[in-house]
Amino acid sequence: MNPKEIPAITVDTLLALRLESDPIRAITEALRVKEMGPSDHIRTKHEAKAFVESGDLKAGEGLLKLAQERRAQHQTESIKQTQQQGQRMSQ
Repeated sequence: MNPKEIPAITVDTLLALRLESDPIRAITEALRVKEMGPSDHIRTKHEAKAFVESGDLKAGEGLLKLAQERRAQHQTESIKQTQQQGQRMSQ
């Protein structure tokens, strides 16, 4: 398996992670918050905490969707930044 690929995370997975001794850490690691920008990382942690406290399925679905969007956005921004740096160096 490619290290960048991870198994799909579902709401059921999040519900199971709520039972861990440190559920917020377990959930944020599963959501790969370190692949997000700093502010998105913090927002996702707050949303994970709210999910752990509520256990609401809709909150879990929203958490998954937002985390995926934030990772994708950060990755896109990183690629653009790398391309801009490459263009500057070639000039």
